[in-house]
Amino acid sequence: MYQVDEKNTIPNMHKTLTKRQKEVLDFVRKFVNKKDYPPTLEEMRDGLGLSAVSTVHQHIETLVEKGYLQKSENYSRAIELNRKNKHFTTIPLLGMISAGGPIEAIRNPEPIDVPSGMLSKNGEFYALKVRGNSMIDEGIFDNDVVVVRQQPAVDNGESAVAYLPDKDAITLKRVYQEKNRIKLVPANKKMKPFYEKSVEVQGKVVGVLRKYG
Repeated sequence: MYQVDEKNTIPNMHKTLTKRQKEVLDFVRKFVNKKDYPPTLEEMRDGLGLSAVSTVHQHIETLVEKGYLQKSENYSRAIELNRKNKHFTTIPLLGMISAGGPIEAIRNPEPIDVPSGMLSKNGEFYALKVRGNSMIDEGIFDNDVVVVRQQPAVDNGESAVAYLPDKDAITLKRVYQEKNRIKLVPANKKMKPFYEKSVEVQGKVVGVLRKYG
């Protein structure tokens, strides 16, 4: 069957996953994160609503080829993620954030692979999917994914994930600390800044991911 790659091999990440392949990989990730052991092919078939184990096996073979899994003949429950890849790191995708106006945060974590070069050696990181166009002048567009370093403050003018207690919402903006208020500035010349008396910075944007095609 299959197990994690124990070598420092680099998965062929340039080979993108199909929707079904991603569903299979996400199923394995969530199963392992929840139960601390990998699913069998039968459990994957049932959990994904597939008709046959052979169909699951075909997808697993492809994920092996692309470097996400590695084969092993030792035992049946041996489907594990390739966690030895030095070029990619898995962080949680926590949900959706508005770049066009504050919205309520979505908290349904799922794993996402990001280039390790985006992340510093220290700190906790997470990702959020962007909705809206208020940060386009910084190259952050609707449906992009921002990578965020968890931290309680940023320098003036840096892009941050900001919680607005008075509105019970989270937004993505440039943050400026003024004397008695905080200015939140869109990176879009067509939009105006707005002000809040209370803002809790939850993280600094350190990278952007975009899906093409």
